[in-house]
Amino acid sequence: MSENPLKVVPVAMASDSVPLDCRNCGAYKLCMTLWLKNGDVSLFERVVKKKRIFKRGEMLYRMGQPMEYLYVIRGGSVKTCISTDDGQVRVIGFHVAGELLGLNAIESREYNCNACATAITSVCEVSIGRFEELVRNDSAIQNEVFKIMSAEIRHGHDLLLFGKYNAEERLAAFLLSLSRQFAKCHCSATEFSLSMSRSDIGNYLGLAEETVCRIFARFQDEALISSECRHIKLNNLERLRQIASKANVTA
Repeated sequence: MSENPLKVVPVAMASDSVPLDCRNCGAYKLCMTLWLKNGDVSLFERVVKKKRIFKRGEMLYRMGQPMEYLYVIRGGSVKTCISTDDGQVRVIGFHVAGELLGLNAIESREYNCNACATAITSVCEVSIGRFEELVRNDSAIQNEVFKIMSAEIRHGHDLLLFGKYNAEERLAAFLLSLSRQFAKCHCSATEFSLSMSRSDIGNYLGLAEETVCRIFARFQDEALISSECRHIKLNNLERLRQIASKANVTA
């Protein structure tokens, strides 16, 4: 009797044969749902069209560009920006390994922001057509996508709230957000390098670059953090949480 090509692969077998960087990816559960449902490793090759490397400053996609792919960040980091009517550029997000980019373009079929690598960044390009076909036909995949989209919506709500709070509260919340992002991809939650400039951080938080530098210096003087160029160590998470809790945000 011939072997059923669609049989379910045992979880242990599947996870053992997945590369480590994939297991540390935020989209891992989504990919494993595809794999375990079909038992066919070639499915990845049909959905994930190719893996690409972007240099620092290189664009993954531009605002208004027709949508072809979703992007899963495997390593490195990306900032997303929009251009306002008066010609200003507004940073709307920083994204690290394991995050999925482009979901907010599905409805319009156009990317609604620019996505730029802030370090050497590797991504998986996921065919949007094939992805949508799988989502329509599988409730388990739909559930994983809903979780990812829910996190994006919450992040957007939190960004809107930043304008109500002072500079210390915003920066503390931002550092804790990065801490959680790195922890999710199994990196250190207390020691990491910032791929974004102080200017970009200020743009994102709605603060002047000079204010960001001043608050960083104050946090360092109070031993809340240690900072050398872009390398940051969070020395007192509890105190940072107390400061950020005033802002009542999770972003």
